[in-house]
Amino acid sequence: MLYIKEEAAGVVFRVRVQPRAAANKLVGLHEDALKIRLTAPPVEGEANEACRAFIADLLSVPRSQVKIASGATGRNKMIKVTGVNIEKALKAFGLKQ
Repeated sequence: MLYIKEEAAGVVFRVRVQPRAAANKLVGLHEDALKIRLTAPPVEGEANEACRAFIADLLSVPRSQVKIASGATGRNKMIKVTGVNIEKALKAFGLKQ
């Protein structure tokens, strides 16, 4: 089950990123995190920016509302998105609570 927590300004959830994939896509869950495949390489923050852009597009919010709260240098990240509630996030991810 996905770790997702609602805060006053938005939601916080975990992701596991696989860089250098064939296409950008959400592939399901990896333990308690969303597994996201990204075409960007993990150098100079490219995969982080691709992750932010992908999640922003998925949730239909501006990229400025998506922050990497922790894990910027690893595959496991904590993402904070403002202006979104749990219901909207789970629907966008294709998950049910």
